[in-house]
Amino acid sequence: MEIKELTIQAFTEYVKNSPLKNYMQTEEYARLMGEHKYNYDYIGLVNESNVIVAASLILFKKIGLNMRYGYAPKGFLINYYDENLVDTFTKKLKEFYSKKNVVFIKINPEIVVGEVNPKTLEFKDNPNMRLKREIQRFGFNKLKDNLYFESINPRFNAYVNLKSSNIKNYSKTNRNKVRNAKRKGLYLTLGNEKDLERALSIIKKDKDVSYYKNLYNLFNQKGKIDLLLVKVDFETFIKNSQSLYDKELENNSLYNEILHRSHRPADLNRKMSSDSKLCVIKNEIVLATDGLRNHNDEIVAFAIVVKYENRVHIVESAFDRNYSYLNSNYFLYDAIIENYKDDFDYLDLGGISGDFKESSPYKGLNRFKMGFNPNIYEYIGEFDLVFNKGAYDYLLSSGKLAQELNKK
Repeated sequence: MEIKELTIQAFTEYVKNSPLKNYMQTEEYARLMGEHKYNYDYIGLVNESNVIVAASLILFKKIGLNMRYGYAPKGFLINYYDENLVDTFTKKLKEFYSKKNVVFIKINPEIVVGEVNPKTLEFKDNPNMRLKREIQRFGFNKLKDNLYFESINPRFNAYVNLKSSNIKNYSKTNRNKVRNAKRKGLYLTLGNEKDLERALSIIKKDKDVSYYKNLYNLFNQKGKIDLLLVKVDFETFIKNSQSLYDKELENNSLYNEILHRSHRPADLNRKMSSDSKLCVIKNEIVLATDGLRNHNDEIVAFAIVVKYENRVHIVESAFDRNYSYLNSNYFLYDAIIENYKDDFDYLDLGGISGDFKESSPYKGLNRFKMGFNPNIYEYIGEFDLVFNKGAYDYLLSSGKLAQELNKK
């Protein structure tokens, strides 16, 4: 068997039949990274009958004066349980890439090793867990499992089963916020490349707009990506809020009459609660009126969604915190679920933190995503397949590797 560079057609055909196929092991993703200073190969291990038995997109980048490192996005497309195949593949890779001054290739396979119950937070591993140990025998260096988001891809990921998802299964908080958002005139619309810059401006930290434009254009050529925008119909918001205000005002008058005849604490609490609701709704009417006058075409939330095979992936999303009272992020995720449930099986909500304690800095993110009743999977993690140990150790000790990867 030998390593060969594959044509795009041969690689794509192999990927279609791999159980580990994913949108990062595609021509579109290769071209995207090619626009951002990476070189790339499509390589395959071919047997004596000229049949491809393992393959991968490998991205390359220069590090140091005359060294390069590689990255196989979400891992090699290979049967990791076939020890002879993995052994042969890694040895042939070393022969093939050592000549090209490649020090190591990083992988992070999309192999699930366990699952977390989103309600009880109990963890249960599966037979794939043993692969963590076993593949290290073939020259893979296991990197430390990340608790937060220190690695290229998160260790824990949330997936919604679109065929069984229902708002009734959301957490109470998520149900209430979605319903609250819907009465505020929010609606979902499909954006295009021209809307990207406006949408990304919601995110306060710097974003490489060119990266997202390239991502959109490349995946959009075959209809594999959507830019979803959440906007507000402020007229509907005002109308619904005014109706809610009028009903609550009637309740408030009734509570006031009761309070004149009764001095029970329960009646006083009802009146005070109603007063508070009226104040909130009145403030919302003021905000909605201002929105109608000054912000009628505002993007209040967005998501970039990649569609691949039977899955859809939220690769970026955000909401405008100036409009936090709209709960637009809850509306957005619920709308995405409803929008894709007829045509796809699973929705990838993206990563969550592995720290489920109340003290976690990502407690809010976890609670938000877990409130949509997803399955929480733990992936196997990151490994470096080392070809030149001396050079690899130098990159680690000098900090060059950490400096390079921290840019990602």
